[in-house]
Parts: sequence; C-alpha cells; structure tokens
Amino acid sequence: MKAKFLRKKYPKFIYKDYSYKISKKSLEIFFDFKIEPNFIFKPKLVIENINKSRIKKIKKEVLNNLVFHLGLIELLSYWKATCSPKIEIRKHSLNKKQIKWWKDLIINGMGQFFYENKINWQSSNFIDIISKSAETRSLPIFPGRLKNRVLAPVGGGKDSIVTLEILKKTKFPIRCFSLNTTNSAKKVMKVAGCKKAIIVKRTIDPKLMELNRQGFLNGHTPFSAYLAFLSVLLAVTFDQKYIAFSNERSSNEGNLIYLGKQINHQYSKSFNFEKRFRKYSKEYLAKYVEYFSFLRPLHEIQIAKLFSRYPKYFNSFLSCNEAYKTKSGTKKPIGKWCGKCPKCLFIFTCLYAFINKEKLIKIFGQNLFKKKGLLSLMKELIGIEKFKPFECVGTKNESLIAFYLSWKKANRVGEEPVLLKYFKNKILPLKIRKGFVRGLSRYPKLEKESKEIMTSWNKKHNLPKDFVKILKKFRDS
Repeated sequence: MKAKFLRKKYPKFIYKDYSYKISKKSLEIFFDFKIEPNFIFKPKLVIENINKSRIKKIKKEVLNNLVFHLGLIELLSYWKATCSPKIEIRKHSLNKKQIKWWKDLIINGMGQFFYENKINWQSSNFIDIISKSAETRSLPIFPGRLKNRVLAPVGGGKDSIVTLEILKKTKFPIRCFSLNTTNSAKKVMKVAGCKKAIIVKRTIDPKLMELNRQGFLNGHTPFSAYLAFLSVLLAVTFDQKYIAFSNERSSNEGNLIYLGKQINHQYSKSFNFEKRFRKYSKEYLAKYVEYFSFLRPLHEIQIAKLFSRYPKYFNSFLSCNEAYKTKSGTKKPIGKWCGKCPKCLFIFTCLYAFINKEKLIKIFGQNLFKKKGLLSLMKELIGIEKFKPFECVGTKNESLIAFYLSWKKANRVGEEPVLLKYFKNKILPLKIRKGFVRGLSRYPKLEKESKEIMTSWNKKHNLPKDFVKILKKFRDS
C-alpha cells in the first residue's frame, strides 16, 4: 500500500492510555493505541524481579511519567503502519519543546523507513503531534540521587561483552539487563557472571503483524532509542546511577543521502542522539541518571581487538540479525551466524586480524573470505559500490582498514582466498602489493591509516572521568 493512500485513509494515530500493575515479582505495563477508525493495539511489557519496597519509594506520578514516556517511543512501531499525519496524545501533556524533540527523533530515527517506503517527510504538515490532555501540568521527574552502580544492557554481541569485561575491573557494581533475551545473551551473561540480571519481555500486539501481512507500511524504527527510555525506567526502579551502553563512534556515519538528508540506520546509536537524549532525560525523566555509551571513543575494529582477548565468549556471542529470524514452518530462530549478511562479513573481517583463523572459522562455521558471492557486500562495506548496508557495521574507511589488516595476515602465510585476492588486485596500491613498484590507487596510505585508526580516541563522548581512565588503560594495554 502506498504511503499517500494510507495517510489519507488513516489520518490520526492516538496514544489513548497506559497502565501498570505489580504481579508477584513483576511489573507489568500495558499500552493502549488506536489508528482511527478501527485498529486498536495493546502491547505489553513485563519487567521481572522487581523490588516492591523500592517501587513504593518512588512517587506514583514519577513512575507514571517514566511509563508514559516508554509508551511514546513504543507507539512508533504501530504508527509506522499507516504513517498517519497526526499523533494525538491523550493521557498527559507535552510542551512545545518536547513535541519538537519527538518530531526530530521521528524524522532522524526513521529515515531508513522513509527511504525504503519512498515517503517524503519534508512538508511542514508531514506530522503533527497534538497533546490534548486536560491535565496541562507536566508529570514530575525523578529528582533523587541513585547508587553508584552500573546498568549494562546485554544483547549477545561482542561490544557489550567488552563493556562488561572492562567494567568488571572497576569499583562499580554492575547489573545486566536484557530485553527479550536470546540464547546468546543468556550464554554471555552466564559466562560474564551476571548476577540477578534484569529480564524484560516485550510483546508486540499480533494485530500489527497481521497489518504487515496485509501490505501496510513496515520498516526500521529507532530501537536503541526504545532501549534508552527503557533503561532510564530500569535505572530508577532498580536504583542504578549509571547506564553504560556499548555504542561506538562508528555509528555516527550515515548510509546515504535521501531528499537532501543523511539517512543513518544507526541514528539512535549515534553521538547526536546520545547528546539529545541525555539532555531530555535530565530535564523530563530523571535528573541524576547518567546515560552514556562506554565504547563511544573507539571504532568497531578497536573493539574487535579488545574482544579477541576473551576467548571464553567465542562460543557464546552472536551478532547476526538473520540468526534471530525463524526458519520456514517453525517458530524457532536459526540460532547461528548466517554467513551471508553484511554484519557477518564485517565482524568476520574485523576479527580475522586478531583471532586464530581456525578458531574464527569454528565461530562462523566457514571461511567467509572464500565465498565469492559476498564480493558485492565487500564492495558496499568499503564504499565502492551502492551504499553502506543498512546494518550495524563500521564506517566505510574502517571496513577498508579491516580488509587491509586481514590481507596482511593472510599474505604472511601465503593464503589468498577470493575476497582478499580481489582486495589485493583491485584495492591495494601497487607499491604495497609488490613491495617496490609505484602505482596509482584510491587508497595510497592504508598502512599509515591502519596504525592511526587502531590507536585513535574520539573526544566526543559522555563518559564520566572514572570510566575514561579505565577504557584508555585497556585500549593501550
């Protein structure tokens, strides 16, 4: 279905209400959304192992505010089905500054969705957020200070593992949290020794999947923004001052330009979003919660080198998104690296330079450099064909350096799998390739750039001082 048709037929999306209750040891949260005239959605969230005495210490209005905001980010998954020109908020009020913030998040965080569905978001009346609550007074934020403890999200990938392992060396107690926990996340938390992990279960209303099957709009939403709002709710309810995500500097690079604007698949992982969210959180959610990305100063390839120090996780971690999709005719996810997607190839390439080849092949089940069918993905990753894939991968230059370091390692032992052979013949400068012949290349300084990127430190970050010291120490060790 075309976006113009759906926007005209379904002009209004309504955030009607939210509610919550404590059931045994869980906090159950319910949302009530509607697309006029007749689509009603009631998604649910369950936070396990809640401390009831802690909840009682939080004012009801404060908890209402945190849950209400979680509903604001939740609604994007349902609004996108029709991309309705009006979003009406009925339960509480948002001021003009907040409405502007949310519009900015929608435009930037859903850029990939707009691109893939050929939606022009540039008109002044593209989206109108209406706050019609009779209660005009803003809900109170959480004003209190929290204990010097770290809340660390775990998704099962290498980045959160590096964060956990480094922070375990600090004076701060760490508590993991996981949303819709995968088998790899369970394994990682077990290996890491995470005690009393906070488990959150999010249930999508099945009506949304039915609309998707009928051809309504579908696509990427800013999932890391959802995690940001959820993490502040968890920080307050579990008394944790620090929220340490594992987003790195590579996420700042966009994928392509659409209608004159940079589209970034990883916008809600970027430093720009992090800055904006920190400010919003301190003003409207919880004054003393410190939300930041622990690995922000580093590139993905630097993180891969750090990860190579922890072989105990090699059989546990999994970052392939295809692995979490179900097989045809079954409800069970694939559960292993697919070996076909951009993320598999990127991570394989980053790790190749730092991990024993046999161990790496055991992780992925195959040598991806031998797969000729991945050549086009390689070209996209390094920026010489199409655009950078819509995946959580590194910058184009970073991918180039990763392939260069991989080629160097393979060249030392006289190996030349198909992807690295192409890299040698088409990408490498002749003087590097043959050792003495000067030739033209788009990339004449790969050796120098590889050394620079492996020792780089991005000063644009929000790490508290104690966290800066420990990360620098591990990077340089």
